[in-house]
Amino acid sequence: MAPEIRHLRYLLAVAEHANFTRAAEDLRISQPTLSQQIKQLERAVGVQLLDRTGRTVRLTDAGETYVHYARHALRDLAAAERAVMDVADLSRGHLRLAVTPTFTAYLVGPLTAELHARHPGITLTLREMTQDHIEAGLLADETDLGIAFHGPHLPGIGAAELFTETLGLVTGLPHAGDRGRPLPVRDLAEHRLALLSGDFATRGHIDAYFSAHGIEPRIVVEANSVQALTEIVERTPLVTVLPDAITHDNPRLVPVPLDPALPARTVTLLRREGAYRSAAARAFTRLARDLVRARGYASA
Repeated sequence: MAPEIRHLRYLLAVAEHANFTRAAEDLRISQPTLSQQIKQLERAVGVQLLDRTGRTVRLTDAGETYVHYARHALRDLAAAERAVMDVADLSRGHLRLAVTPTFTAYLVGPLTAELHARHPGITLTLREMTQDHIEAGLLADETDLGIAFHGPHLPGIGAAELFTETLGLVTGLPHAGDRGRPLPVRDLAEHRLALLSGDFATRGHIDAYFSAHGIEPRIVVEANSVQALTEIVERTPLVTVLPDAITHDNPRLVPVPLDPALPARTVTLLRREGAYRSAAARAFTRLARDLVRARGYASA
């Protein structure tokens, strides 16, 4: 008997959970059925794939090798199925997009609106995650495209520049003062700040700027949500540091340039090199470039 696709999925589940019972629950089949299917697979390939003698189930050396190729086979099969279902006229399709968190505050909404307006038949799965997880997801074929920043990328990741993101001080409208005059960086020490928490790449960018200019900021609020920060700044005298573009569609927020300015960052569209590019992914790439140009974002 030749191995079937279900056998590969069953083996991967057991390898992931290191336990037949939990794997069976995840697969929604009975544990005896799962055990029987794995034994069928081992008979078919002629080697033992799992070590069942310990407290947990482990892959044998042969099992490690087999799982490596099984993962690739299932990934390629999924890509083949998407390619067959792809419709070049964009009457239907699906796009899996991942973005780093700050883009949900000003870019994801307009991009989604434009995608729906141009191609209402395309459905979108959107995930917010860190850049390293985006790149890992692209390599594992869990994501079609990612939006993140220029920098060292994992081998196999291709990056195309979209625009240059600028950051500055952001304050609420009632506390804006002379909004047209840049604020010298040394005067930041007089302001109380609400900033993103340290798990954001943007916070690291801001901290490096403070350090370079010898500033010890008065941070009174840290948040792991851009929306929370904007709500706080709108309603209090606190100020924050965020991408200037966040203020474009929010009349209650005012950008205040800093002198000297924070270093700009290059926003990139990420994909896996050599991966099949669906009609939906190609269409999204075009509209993303059109949108950032129409909104006046600086060219990278």
